[in-house]
Amino acid sequence: MKIHLLDGTYELFRHYFGAPSRTTPDGQEIGAVVGILRSLLALLAGAEVTHLACAFDTVIESFRNELYEGYKTGEGIDPDLLAQFPLAERAVEALGITVWRMVEFEADDALATAAADFRGALGLEQILIASPDKDLAQCVDGNRVVTWDRRRDTLLDAAGVRAKFGVDPASIPDWLALVGDSADGFPGIPGWGAKSAAAVLSRFGHLEAIPSATDLWGLPSGRAARLGEELRQRWDEVLLYRTLATLRTDVPLGSSLSDLEWHGAARSLKDLSLEWDLADILARVPRWR
Repeated sequence: MKIHLLDGTYELFRHYFGAPSRTTPDGQEIGAVVGILRSLLALLAGAEVTHLACAFDTVIESFRNELYEGYKTGEGIDPDLLAQFPLAERAVEALGITVWRMVEFEADDALATAAADFRGALGLEQILIASPDKDLAQCVDGNRVVTWDRRRDTLLDAAGVRAKFGVDPASIPDWLALVGDSADGFPGIPGWGAKSAAAVLSRFGHLEAIPSATDLWGLPSGRAARLGEELRQRWDEVLLYRTLATLRTDVPLGSSLSDLEWHGAARSLKDLSLEWDLADILARVPRWR
C-alpha cells in the first residue's frame, strides 16, 4: 500500500498559472479548479493509488504570523486565485478525496502530521508527499516517506535530500533557519548560504550542536569566524526562524487510514457538473461511490 499526500495549495497555484482559463455559466473563474480535477483524475488512474488526502491553506495566514511579522500572508495574491480556494476544496472532496482545510495551521503541517501518523501503518510500502516544497524534505524517512514533485516526476528519499541540500532530513529546519526561505518570508542569517550551512550542519546536525570554536567547522578560518560572529549576534533570531521552518506533527486531522481509501467520486460531483458545466470531467471519472 502507498499513501499519497497532496499539497492542494501548491496544486492550486500551479494550475492557476498553468491551466487555461475557464468560467462557470455565471462567469466565475474555475480554470485552476478544473486543472486540479484533471490532474487528480490522472493520478487516480494509477493502480497503486488507493489511499490519498489533500491539504489546503483555507486561510493563508497561520499561527506563524503571530510569531513573526514578516511571515507570508495572502497580500498580493490575485483575487481570482484566492476565490478558487473554497471551490477547489469543494471539488476535490466531491471527487471522493479526503480534504484537510487548514486555518490555524498550514497545509504543510497537515501533510507532516499525516506522514508521522501513518508511517507505521501495517502493510505500508511508502508515503509520497506530493509537493516540491523544500520545507517538506524534513518529513523524509529513508525510502518509506519521500517527497514527490509531480510536475518533474522526481522523488526525494533521504539520500536524495542529502544530495540536494547537503544535510539529513532532520536538519532541514536548521538549514532553512540559516539560509532563509523567501517563499515563507524570513531572510535567514547574513553571510550564511546554502553551501556554508550544509558544510556546518552536515557535521553537527542542529544549531545547538554547532561548537563556538569555529576552527572545528571545517571552513576557512576567516570565513568561519565571520559566520560565527553573525550566528552569535543573531542567535535568538535564528532560533525563531527554525521554529517557523519546523513543521508541526500534532495537527488534529480527524482522519484514520481507512478514511484515506478512495472508493470513487461522490454524488456531489454530479451536482457540481450541473452547476459548473463539467460534463468533460464527469466523463473521465473511473468509479463512483
